[in-house]
Amino acid sequence: MDVILPLITLLVGGGGGYAFFRYVLKKKYKRMIDNATREAEVLKEKKLLEVKEIFLNKKSELEQEVGQRNQKILQVENKLKQREIGLNQRQEDLSRRKQELDTAQNKLHSREQNLTRKEEELEKMQLKEREKLEELSGLSADEARHRLVESMKDEARSEAQSYINDMMDDAKLTATKEAKRIVIQTIQRVATETAIENSVTIFHIDNDEVKGRIIGREGRNIRALEAATGVEIVVDDTPEAIVISAFDPVRREICRLALHQLIADGRIHPARIEEVVAKVSKQVEDEVIETGKRTAIDLGIHGLHPELVRIVGKMKYRSSYGQNLLQHARETANLCSVMAAELGLNPKKAKRAGLLHDIGKVPDEESELPHALYGAKLAEKYKEKPDICNAIGAHHDEVEMTTLLAPIVQVCDAISGARPGARREIVEAYIKRLNDLEQIASSYDGVTKTYAIQAGRELRVIVGAEKIDDKQTEVLSADIARRIQDEMTYPGQVKITVIRETRAVSYAK
Repeated sequence: MDVILPLITLLVGGGGGYAFFRYVLKKKYKRMIDNATREAEVLKEKKLLEVKEIFLNKKSELEQEVGQRNQKILQVENKLKQREIGLNQRQEDLSRRKQELDTAQNKLHSREQNLTRKEEELEKMQLKEREKLEELSGLSADEARHRLVESMKDEARSEAQSYINDMMDDAKLTATKEAKRIVIQTIQRVATETAIENSVTIFHIDNDEVKGRIIGREGRNIRALEAATGVEIVVDDTPEAIVISAFDPVRREICRLALHQLIADGRIHPARIEEVVAKVSKQVEDEVIETGKRTAIDLGIHGLHPELVRIVGKMKYRSSYGQNLLQHARETANLCSVMAAELGLNPKKAKRAGLLHDIGKVPDEESELPHALYGAKLAEKYKEKPDICNAIGAHHDEVEMTTLLAPIVQVCDAISGARPGARREIVEAYIKRLNDLEQIASSYDGVTKTYAIQAGRELRVIVGAEKIDDKQTEVLSADIARRIQDEMTYPGQVKITVIRETRAVSYAK
């Protein structure tokens, strides 16, 4: 009994506690479910608001895009309407012009018919008038024409005689000037010709062993020297001599001096050859300037522009129809001075004009003008006086002579060098052909140097390795050959050799 009561109490208390715990737990779960339901509703409303906001934004963007497209469509429609209006106006203008043209053509046709009718009426009237005149005068039309011609002949004879008398009076007033011109022309008619063409230079050597060193292994030295100077070097069985052949005396001189330095130095290889040729070219340029200054001083000519001094120096390496151009210019200057003094003119001006009369033959760049006109242009460019410029330009009658200085220069030029004969005209054409060959090749991109050698039978073209590859050299050679064949006239055939060389240079330090 004592045990059962506490046990019952415990069971009752335990059942009540369990019921209470279950009640509390159920209430807690319900509260949690309510909270979760509320949070879900809040989250649902929030998401719905976001979706609505996104929808509204998309709708606004879509409406804006549609509005822009509509605006573009309206603009295109407006442009089309304007074009349509313009086309309609143009069509109306064309229709109106066509109507006007038709009207004008009708008027013109009507006028032509009226004109033809009036011409016929005029011919009939002229015929009637002629018949009336013949009846009144008692002369036929041929007889009247003959009498009119005779009358005009008599009048022309009278006017011609009057004109001749006036010319004679004018000639008497200018007798002294005309007498001087006659004297000058007489001297010109008795001028003689002397000229020898030279296109080779003989380089003498001490012994024939030097020839092998100049040729080099497999001919590389002689090829490098020919490529650098643009000449043809002939090494044959001629004892103690090497022939330098080229139509340009400057190239021959550069090659001669380069050979002299290379043989004296003893080091002959392609790199050294290019170095020496560059150095010698600079020396020749300095020599040109020094020669020009010395020539001006010897002749007593002062105040020449430095560029004219350089051009005068270049004459040393040029020929005038076979005669050395500088020697020809000096002789012409001295002759002009003497003749001007005899005729009572300024001898210093005449000497200056005589020295400069052939400067157009040594241009730095090719010109289409004749050398006399080009020389006058150069003299005018470097501030020479107008009478000297006229004397230079007129010494081959290519411009009108305005002073007596011009015929003096013309006569002295003939006395010193003479007019060229047929043989020298052939030589000049030959030199021009070689120049044309080099100019054609130089006109292509990538070409650095061009040399016409072997009397124009071969054209060597040196190209930059960085600009043209090996395959393009074949195309370039064929293009140059085709152009030469189309544009030039020459005997035999011309060999075109395109040279492309790649070099790698490093320095050991």
